[in-house]
Amino acid sequence: MAVAVTPGRARHTACQWALALRFPAENLAGLTPATRAAFEAARAEALWRHGELLGLTSGHRDFATQAALFAAAVERAGSVAAARRRALPPHESRHVAGLALDVRPTEGARWLEVHGATYGLYRRYDNEWWHFEYCADGRPARLAHPDDIRTAHQSVSVA
Repeated sequence: MAVAVTPGRARHTACQWALALRFPAENLAGLTPATRAAFEAARAEALWRHGELLGLTSGHRDFATQAALFAAAVERAGSVAAARRRALPPHESRHVAGLALDVRPTEGARWLEVHGATYGLYRRYDNEWWHFEYCADGRPARLAHPDDIRTAHQSVSVA
């Protein structure tokens, strides 16, 4: 049936249908077109060629949602500095920009870490096995945790 619906893209279409059945609550809305296309291509390849499921736990978040997540992280961690090791405020979050993906399951994230560069998708933080970002310009620096993004930007500014 996928051949009739999308000639030349039947594998991709069949994989998208299968993944939609497996992960019905996923929401890809709000991702940039390039991020969404990269993720859809990667997950189709993961399933078709390697039998790995690659689901999306969280993609785009609006400003208010990210602000609430960050506020909750501050409450849990006890300080802004401690919270920044796990979450970023909305004006710094790549989720708000539609460029970040939190993926599942662990095996799918492992697959994406190995194969993601083909699609411009890179794991960004050592402490978050699930967090990947779309970077069209190539592999970004791998950071220990989200707060290291400030240190990376400061060292670039100083250099």
